[in-house]
This record gives sequence, C-alpha cells and structure tokens, in this order.
Amino acid sequence: MRAIKDSVHDWVEVDGVAEALLDTPAVQRLRHIKQLSTIRLVYPSANHTRFEHSLGVYHLADRALAHLDVTGARADTVRAAALLHDVGHGPYGHQTEGIIQRHLGRHHDDVAHLLVDGDIGAVLRDHGLDPERVAATVRGDGKLGQLVAGELDVDRMDYLVRDAHHTGVPYGTIDYGRLLRALTFRGDDLVLAEGNVATAESLLVGRALMNATVYRHHVSRIAGTMLDRAGERLLDAAAIDAEAFARMTDAELLGALREHDATADAARRITERDLYKRAVWAERGAVPGDVVDADYETVRAFEREIADTAGVPDGEVFVDNPGHPSMPESSARVVVGDELRPLDQQSPLVQGLQESQRVQWRFGVYAPDEHVPEVAAAAERVLGLDDVGDTTEQ
Repeated sequence: MRAIKDSVHDWVEVDGVAEALLDTPAVQRLRHIKQLSTIRLVYPSANHTRFEHSLGVYHLADRALAHLDVTGARADTVRAAALLHDVGHGPYGHQTEGIIQRHLGRHHDDVAHLLVDGDIGAVLRDHGLDPERVAATVRGDGKLGQLVAGELDVDRMDYLVRDAHHTGVPYGTIDYGRLLRALTFRGDDLVLAEGNVATAESLLVGRALMNATVYRHHVSRIAGTMLDRAGERLLDAAAIDAEAFARMTDAELLGALREHDATADAARRITERDLYKRAVWAERGAVPGDVVDADYETVRAFEREIADTAGVPDGEVFVDNPGHPSMPESSARVVVGDELRPLDQQSPLVQGLQESQRVQWRFGVYAPDEHVPEVAAAAERVLGLDDVGDTTEQ
C-alpha cells in the first residue's frame, strides 16, 4: 500500500491494482496535463494536474464502493476505471478534445485502445481484470459505471472541490461526504436516498456557480479557441499526426506550436497571455437559431466570411459557438416517498439554475485588439446578430 498526501483529501491510500497502475506511463503522463488548462490564465494558482485529480477520483470511488458494499473484482474494476478515467485526454484536456474527435473520432473517455494492450493491459490482467470491462466502466457503462461517469459520479465531486480549492473560488466546496453517504441503487439506477433533495441541489448550485465564474470565463474561452485553431493548423501542415498529437503533454504541444511558422504567433500569445479580444459577446436572444446550431465546418466558414467582410487577414477571426446550454446533472434522480423523481421535476431551485444557465450563455467572436471594431460590425452583418452592445470591457 502507498499513502499519498493530497491537498484536498489529506492522505489517499492506494493499493492493489490501483497501486500497480500508478507508475504506468499513461498515468504518469497526467502529471504533465493541467486540470484547468487555459483557466490558469485567469486564476494563477490553478496549476493542479489531472494526475492528482485522478487520485482524488480513485479515493472517492473507493469510499463509495465501501458505502455500497461492493467488493471483489467488481470493486477493483471500478477502482481501476476511476484512476484511469482521464488517460484518454489530449494536451490541455478539454481544450483539444474537439480536435481529437474530428481527426480520430473518439472522446476522451474512449480509452479501450490504451487499456487493452501495453503496460496498462498487462497490469489489469495480472490482477484478474478484463481491460475491455474497465474501459466500459470509464465510459459509464453498466450499473457500477455510473459511479465513474454519470449524473452523480465521483469525478464531478472531486473536480468541483479540487478546482475550488486551487482557484480560491469557494463555490465548488460541496459536501461530497454527504453525497457519498446518500448514494444508493434502485434496481440498476444510481440515485440519492430519501431526504437528499437539498444534497443534490447543493451539487448543482456548486456546478452552476463554478461554470459562471471559472469554467466558462471569457479569457479561458478565448485562449481555448485560439488553441483549437492553432492545433488544427499544426495538423493541417502535417507537422505531426493526430495520434501523436493526442498523446502530447501540455508543454509538448506548446513547444510544437512554437516550432512552426503557422502556429508560432498563437504559441507566443498563449504563453504571454496576449490574447485576442471580444468583438462580439452576445446573449442567446441576439443569436439566430441556425448560428447556434452551426457545426464546426460552418463556424469556420463564418470566420472566413467575417474576416473577408471586415478586410482583415484570414485566420484573425475566431467564432466561439458554445451550442445549446445544458445541465445533465439536473436529470439525477432522488427518492421522494415511494417515488423516484428527476431532480429538475422535484426542485424549483434546479429549475431556476437551468434558467440562470440560459441567461449566462454567451456567443463569442474574437479578433486581435486592433481589429475589434471592424470585426464586430462584420460579424453582426454576416451572422444576422441583433444589437450585441458594448464588448470593449475585457
């Protein structure tokens, strides 16, 4: 057994298959991927990694399994999945996930290709576990997969408290101990036991407030959009293939961007926090439905048309379309009397949070500071936006 000191959970005890997995290259790589990617350009202390988050998810999964009285190989499968749930992330985590999906057709929780063969597969088999089953649990498949990837998963519990701790933002400090003790199964469904509507509400309040102040901060969204477009240019130039891109660390990606003329300026801007500015920052009601529904290629076409209309160089206009607002946690189910009810039907507070999310939704168009006025005017014409107001405050 190994005891590892953690900034959030104090001592995390790791043994069995999880201890054997710790020193595999895929898990150690997570030390070099920041949990909050470009958000650390807003919150300077948010330098924690996906490695420590994975340890936290393992720790909470272990506590949940003990509470639910799950033992043996089934428990070990969940423990392994909890520790491995982020090994499929590319550099900068979610900020490059779109690139990997477009080029390789897989999401970060599609990890079978990393688990079946190589070091991880050997460790899992040595401990009597099926790598395919562990990969399915990472995806959230099956009854116990809900603990790792579901509306009430331990992944969400850890990252909320961990991100709040490292940013200094207090809103994510949920009572995960109470949440873990409230978990129960109704048939094959993971739910919250009777008397825990407020417990579930606290999770959604924390998530909603962290979304508004941390996860969707406009500076991070601008940097993330710049990183996405730079990554695409890197792959378009055949400077690196998509599989190698997906296994880079944060530093390796930034180094690769610096080395190529087409992406060197983006690397400099991200390194120096010399980011593009908001030319448009529009509420949902100001954006036509077909623009909100636009896919990636259509968004890129919008960028070219706006640049041409504004008379600025191609590649200096970025459109950031967040899609439709959603709150998947609101469908978590709670026991009320003899009934099992979705939280958003039971709680007026959750209904209010859903409305708040719609109010906070913003559509962005970004450009270098010197081109903001002409890009703003061109974007309004090209996209058919209503009056979007003043976007000069950055």
